[in-house]
Amino acid sequence: MSNYPKTALVINCGSSSVKFAVLDPTDGHVFLNGIGEALGLEDARISWKHSGGEKTETPLGAGAGHDKALAFLVNNILADDKALLDSIVACGHRIVQGGDIYSQPTLIDDEVEENIKKVIPFAPLHNPAHLLGIDAARENFPNIPHVAVFDTAFHQTMPPKAYRYAIPEEFYTDLHLRKYGAHGTSHMFIAQEAAKMLGKPLEETCLITCHMGNGASVSAVKNGKCVDTSMGLTPLDGLIMGTRCGSIDPSVVFFLCERLHKTPQEVEKIFNKESGMMAVSGVSSDFRPIVAGIQEGNERCTLALQMYAYRLAKFIASYYVPLGHVDAIVFSGGVGENGPTTRKYVCSELEEAFGIKIDNDANYKARVYMGVDHQVISKPDSSVKLFVIATNEELMIARSAMQFVK
Repeated sequence: MSNYPKTALVINCGSSSVKFAVLDPTDGHVFLNGIGEALGLEDARISWKHSGGEKTETPLGAGAGHDKALAFLVNNILADDKALLDSIVACGHRIVQGGDIYSQPTLIDDEVEENIKKVIPFAPLHNPAHLLGIDAARENFPNIPHVAVFDTAFHQTMPPKAYRYAIPEEFYTDLHLRKYGAHGTSHMFIAQEAAKMLGKPLEETCLITCHMGNGASVSAVKNGKCVDTSMGLTPLDGLIMGTRCGSIDPSVVFFLCERLHKTPQEVEKIFNKESGMMAVSGVSSDFRPIVAGIQEGNERCTLALQMYAYRLAKFIASYYVPLGHVDAIVFSGGVGENGPTTRKYVCSELEEAFGIKIDNDANYKARVYMGVDHQVISKPDSSVKLFVIATNEELMIARSAMQFVK
């Protein structure tokens, strides 16, 4: 293809990876996507796939970092399709934590990078990697705007009664300890799509959006603005997740430190990497083998899914308070989009009290990987509509970046 529309490059950097995609911000068509993996390690490598093409993978060389991965993208992958390279007019960067500094997509300059550094303590694994990606991308794409799109930005509309903690005032004023939330770009996208399905302006809707992946969060979205969300200061809070414990009594930390002589860092690792669905089920952090275990009569797998559904249902129920009424509950993310058993467990917790009725036939047919991105899984007489919507954070980031193209 020689004639491309104006496209955006979307970059999402992890501590040892960089995901990238070149897409059309108008319709979301992806012309190229790929990932650099094991960066900094012996087997650093990069793989990519053009639209309609086959996946290609090649080593980057031992110890190759984010800079070499993005240089390879420019000098090797895109060099073979100069028309696609020339079509890129903006670059959007997914940034996990923007603190209370940023509530909108922001053009990146040196000051923005410094502010991203300031909030590293709130995202110690993610923000340093984002900065590596920003520096490498600005070097390799020096003539286009680079835009930071913050996972926390969408949640900046929460009122103080929702985001403040009941701790000494100076911890908030001096240390900025408060609820920030996460997955904001996803929650914003699925809220917009749910409003379209309802046939109502976003500004006239009350929605509960559930982003259910290995990391998971739920948000209350009133008239297009977030009024509460489940994740807190960090992505550890809230729902039970793949390997994260979610909300827990803080005294458990003191107990483990004193009784088992654990350091706070060791407890943090346990809560982030060794807990959640993996710990309860004893099988996996992946929901598919857990559901298979339930079907085989595994009691730990059954308990794990019951706990997950119960916790999510309680958050959903609590969000009736700030919303007043609910037009739709939306399931998204890898589990939300492709996990009918999980959706059924969640809705069964809500049926008696709230009249929420799931259509089992529609629910078990609704798997986003089968090609339908927007589906209704509620019965006609359900008090609330139930939607399954495929999230598309890359499209939101691309559109945000294009706002800065002159």
